[in-house]
Amino acid sequence: MTAFGMINYTSVTEFIFLGFSNHSSLRGIFFLVFLAIYLTTLLGNTLMMVATRVSLALHTPMYYFLSSLSFLDICYTSTTIPVTLVNFFREKKTISYKGCLSQIFFFVTCAGTECVLLAAMAYDRYVAICHPLRYPVLMSTRVCVCLVIGSWLCGLVNSVTHTALTATLTLCGPNQISHFLCDIPLLLKLSCSDTSVNESVLHVASATIGLSPCLFTAGSYIFIISAILRIPSAQGRRKAFSTCASHLTVVVVFYGTANFNYDRPREGYSLDMDILVSVLFCVVTPMLNPIIYSLRNKEVKGALRKLTGVHPLTVAIPRE
Repeated sequence: MTAFGMINYTSVTEFIFLGFSNHSSLRGIFFLVFLAIYLTTLLGNTLMMVATRVSLALHTPMYYFLSSLSFLDICYTSTTIPVTLVNFFREKKTISYKGCLSQIFFFVTCAGTECVLLAAMAYDRYVAICHPLRYPVLMSTRVCVCLVIGSWLCGLVNSVTHTALTATLTLCGPNQISHFLCDIPLLLKLSCSDTSVNESVLHVASATIGLSPCLFTAGSYIFIISAILRIPSAQGRRKAFSTCASHLTVVVVFYGTANFNYDRPREGYSLDMDILVSVLFCVVTPMLNPIIYSLRNKEVKGALRKLTGVHPLTVAIPRE
């Protein structure tokens, strides 16, 4: 049988996003909301990076990891929000095939890197609370740099693998993506070729890059909480827990939204619900991270006040 006797596949050169298509009259409001979130994310995470750089009190491993997380969150949101903002004012919300693969590459890189980086931050808190005397040795500058670089390498290897496999998919013609961004499961639905290899690799990666760091983080906090409960004084327990409360909150928010975004059943959920969950995971979470750390950490708040020139108001109460 000749090639002309086989099914005539149409080469897909671009994709059409259907996200927010049900609410075209609200696109102006959506644009302002996304723009505000994006600017807040950029400002908050940039201030966090600068504060940890210029403040001597923040020159510790924990804040080095926090600075790396802030840089990662800026990259994370910048892979999706700018394209979304432009598409709000386009009648046909499209992205090129190469642009879609590029978005998948950077999106998966940042997501995988954040999973591993949060686990590295959990290890830092474990060493600080469970082995305080060995902390300067176990968390030296060299170790911290290696952990951050290792996090990025894990994310890159994972992303290169998925992007290369996604590029091999045969797309037969339907090019409408029921979302506002490109993601691997969405392209697998559009493929007319065998996706068993892609799905198998996706499951393996979910276990290694997603589940393993999550379990490592959970295990670290079991030891951390156990060590905190053995501290005799209530003030000592509060002080020890306060050093890891912000990170624990970030972990719960990140893995909670990620789990709901990828592991929930797709049946019974509308397009609007899919969009909302993805917005919480991809857009809102990176904005919340610097807010969580600045609200619960006196050292960060002090550094940010010095950096911005904002000082807490003091009210003089007259004596009678």
